[in-house]
Amino acid sequence: MHVLNIRLWLVAMTSVLAAAVLFVMPASAQAPFADDAENILVLELSTGSVEIQLRPDLAPLHVERIKKLTRENFYDGIVFHRVIDDFMAQTGDPLGTGQGGSSYPDLPAEFTETRFRRGTVGMARTADPNSANSQFFIMFNLARHMNNPRNPQGFYTVWGEVISGMGAVDALPRGEPPATPGKIVSARIKADTAATP
Repeated sequence: MHVLNIRLWLVAMTSVLAAAVLFVMPASAQAPFADDAENILVLELSTGSVEIQLRPDLAPLHVERIKKLTRENFYDGIVFHRVIDDFMAQTGDPLGTGQGGSSYPDLPAEFTETRFRRGTVGMARTADPNSANSQFFIMFNLARHMNNPRNPQGFYTVWGEVISGMGAVDALPRGEPPATPGKIVSARIKADTAATP
């Protein structure tokens, strides 16, 4: 009987450890698109290169919009107009004021309970949940108040995760807006760059 209890305890502990590993793994390591160049956004910033793994499994409409705008070179030259230390860096507004967007209609929300942590990429919006358009932000740190069921007003659509180059995001000048803002020099889908000789 004692041996059986030990075996049951070992099986239970193995399950707990497996669940814990999945919980702490970055979203990028859990996503099924890690080696898919069609789902990697490459940003050349004024501070360095960043690669973002797109997450169509979480937000297919938002990923489709990001790809469309990227392939139209919409993001090239756009500044990071809002960079808050220890919180996030926001970009994607052609006006550089936080008031602009693309010519396409706003997107319906694709909210999940995916946590906003360091490197998570989300879509900016107004108080209207269905107002995301072209602006997005990259998190510097964990934000427990976002995508938390206890805070229903704090939901934003997660559509990506930085998989390399987070140091370039860290190096962006701070401010709302920064005195000399950092910018996206170019944005490309990795599959498109791989096809170019």
